[in-house]
Amino acid sequence: MSLEINDLIGRMEALEAELVAADDAKRYFHSTYLRTTRAVGQAIDAGQFIDGPWVERWDVIFADLYLDALASYRDHGTAPGPWQTAFDRARDSSAPPLTQVLLGMNAHINYDLPQALIAAITPLEFSDPEVLERREQDHRRIDSVLANRVADEDRELEKWEAPGSRTVLDRLLKPLNTLGTKRFLRESRAKVWHNAHRLNLARLQSDQAYESELRRLEVLAQARVADLAAPGQVLLRLARRGFGVELT
Repeated sequence: MSLEINDLIGRMEALEAELVAADDAKRYFHSTYLRTTRAVGQAIDAGQFIDGPWVERWDVIFADLYLDALASYRDHGTAPGPWQTAFDRARDSSAPPLTQVLLGMNAHINYDLPQALIAAITPLEFSDPEVLERREQDHRRIDSVLANRVADEDRELEKWEAPGSRTVLDRLLKPLNTLGTKRFLRESRAKVWHNAHRLNLARLQSDQAYESELRRLEVLAQARVADLAAPGQVLLRLARRGFGVELT
């Protein structure tokens, strides 16, 4: 793997050790994300993307948004809205690990990912159909890496869960996890791509317009995380309402 990805993984491993030592529930999402980052690095090395160096740069930008939110919450108790809700929920030790992972994924994908795309795709590239098509194809190809992780991540979750904690409904939904994850990914990726276009149009207008649109995205993403954090079956809420949010 490249130095950038290796450095990112090293930083995440050090943070994982701290979260595990503190028995911090934020470790559930963090460890899942760390394993995913390793898988993305391996996919880049294997040539699975059209523009590997671009995917690597984008992946590091994306991860840094989460790491900055984590550091802000650790040092000051505050973070961007979606992360504030997700991290606050992690203080409740009764919340299942699956819920913690889904809240982190939701905050990271809905709020951070459009920003990472904006940072990694210049306005000039947004105006070039050929370049933009390559970026969108690599954006979609990440889904295959994530979908291939579903079974392994489900086994990791079972290690964290208390014996017998999965309900009958959880067990009934388990065969749908892989298909459901693929559907959630497709839905959220399409909305993320749409939101990135909206943010790009805003930044072409002015810094103020961009900040206003980003604030709208933050509010939508925080509301989605709060919905998933509410008591009840999180997988059923995802099935009914979808995973992503969309700027209109």
